[in-house]
Amino acid sequence: MSEENSVEVTAETVEEAIAKGLAELGVSPTEVIVEVLDEPSKGVLGIGARPARVRLELLTRKQSSTAATSISQPYQESTPISIPQSSPMPASTETPSYLDLEAEDADTELTFLSTADEVSESEQDEEAAIGKVVLTELLERMSIRARVLVRRAKPGDQGENAPWILDVTGSNLNRLIGRRGETLAALQYVTRLITSRELQRRAEVIVDIDGYKARRAGMLHNLAMRMANEAAERGNIVALEPMPPHERRIIHLALRGRADVSTKSVGEGSARKVTIVPRAQS
Repeated sequence: MSEENSVEVTAETVEEAIAKGLAELGVSPTEVIVEVLDEPSKGVLGIGARPARVRLELLTRKQSSTAATSISQPYQESTPISIPQSSPMPASTETPSYLDLEAEDADTELTFLSTADEVSESEQDEEAAIGKVVLTELLERMSIRARVLVRRAKPGDQGENAPWILDVTGSNLNRLIGRRGETLAALQYVTRLITSRELQRRAEVIVDIDGYKARRAGMLHNLAMRMANEAAERGNIVALEPMPPHERRIIHLALRGRADVSTKSVGEGSARKVTIVPRAQS
């Protein structure tokens, strides 16, 4: 990949390095894959200290505004798929509601602690098929060799439609997950955005990496139960570590049926976390 499509940056913290890289490339966080090459270290008495070092790679290669870039193997010949940069919306046109994905993590990341086996192509609907094509193309553009398996999530207990899970499998895919799942979240955002444009409606596909989200969800469910027991037994409020919206939702859903505790989110931004409150204090 050429230098204009990737950059390595150093700074005192990972966050500062990412911000510098985004500024240098002139893109937003959803347009890059972030690989943390070195975590920062203060060393011992200043000896061995090193800054954070990250590499940012564009999800799509930079092109002129008139160049057209399309998926090499579209779902249907009559339905070409193009990346967002090649067909920008006019500045005077409002973004369609199906492309408004700002709150998508909190609303559509269901508690899919168990999922079905891989779904055959004949059983996949248009959303699943196009989502798979889009994600496969994105991975190819990042020079990542992997396979995308299509699975069906467990339906929610509130009657929600079960979303499709696009599970990326292969070797050495940790860089697709990133710090606290941030890279994976960006990959899912871009996949949903392109798929939504093709469908002309909101796509609810979930992107996972070797079952990472399912394992993480199971771990969070067990953590919620353990901390709830502790809060109820000791009569104390238990505060969990800061989590992104979809992970906080897993905690809330895991404990909403318990009569001895309640949950609420406190804090702002990246510091927002779930607290577990004994019913006697709620």
